[in-house]
Amino acid sequence: MGDLTTIPVYKDTREKLKAYGFKGETYDKILQRLMEKVEYTSFMERQYEILSHKDKFKPLDEIA
Repeated sequence: MGDLTTIPVYKDTREKLKAYGFKGETYDKILQRLMEKVEYTSFMERQYEILSHKDKFKPLDEIA
């Protein structure tokens, strides 16, 4: 486990962050979980964007 740090946030921001958490979950764990969700969502959006151009895909047997 790494070193801890302090990140100043407004009280209303802290309360919103707390609302995303589960009982006993640390702020660090809440933030990690939210960041993982953002990464997954970004990944999926990129995949859907690629698939939206599937009319430009070529079958492998046409390439080889």
